[in-house]
Parts: sequence; structure tokens; C-alpha cells
Amino acid sequence: MLLNEGIRAREVRLIDQNGEQLGIKSKNDALEIAGRVNLDLVLVAPNAKPPVARIMDYGKFKFEQQKKDKEARKNQKIINIKEVRLSPTIDEHDFNTKLRNAIKFLEKGDKVKASIRFKGRAITHKEIGQRVLDRFANECKEISTIESHPKMDGRSMFLVLAPKNDK
Repeated sequence: MLLNEGIRAREVRLIDQNGEQLGIKSKNDALEIAGRVNLDLVLVAPNAKPPVARIMDYGKFKFEQQKKDKEARKNQKIINIKEVRLSPTIDEHDFNTKLRNAIKFLEKGDKVKASIRFKGRAITHKEIGQRVLDRFANECKEISTIESHPKMDGRSMFLVLAPKNDK
């Protein structure tokens, strides 16, 4: 943001510290008015014709802006992707253990990537892996939505589940 002597425009549309329009003034007049009230002249709309300048305390303005940015960052939600690895020939107990972990991740608000790695000749029976992933997604459907359906990537098949928003 340009301020005080950094402003290059010959004349500016001036707004005082209370938001009142003072009209179009030369840059020097505007700087003089700002100097009288001990504040800065800040260019707020440089592309307007003529550019718009405002009289304000730039340090205070910058501080308020930083406070707003910090507050916005605090309210941000960071979403992690947790991976659960399955196999096409997974047993019932192992499946339930992986399912419990995935449900725990989803309840915490993380996304879950369920993947199946095909080893050896198992790749010829992709439908078995597809059934395992479909069953996995079906078991989680109460608390999640399918973000990407099962698809192959090299020797592995995966799907992504996202937590449901109940707000």
C-alpha cells in the first residue's frame, strides 16, 4: 500500500479520518491536511480516476489487519488424509479393526483413503478388491460420504471418504 510521499498521483480524491469526502485535492494539499491532524495519507484505490486516498493512522490500521488475519487463521480447519490399507483377501477381524480405525479418523474430522495393494497375480481379480472397498464404504456410510469412488492406480485400488457435515 502506498502512503505519504510514496504516492505518485498529482491529485487524489480525499477522504478524511471520519469517512467524510473532501473532494479532489492535489497531492501536496492532501499531505498537508494529513500532517495537520498528525495522520498518514494512504492510497486505498490506486486504479480509480482520480486515485482515492484516505487520512488514517497507518500503524493502527496495519495492526487491526494483522489481528483480523490471525483470527481468520485460528478459525481455519486443517483436514488431514489418513490412509487405511486393506488387502483383497482380508479376514473379518482384520477388516473390522481397519474399519474401527477409519471410523475414529472420520469422527475426528479427517478424510480417509482406503487402499488395496494387489500382489502377484491377484491383480487379475480386481473385482474382489472392488467388493472389499465397496463393503468398506458401505460400513462407513453413516458418518461419511464417498469423495472418490474406487479406482485403480498402478497395482493399487483406492477410494477416499470424507466426514459428513452435520451442521
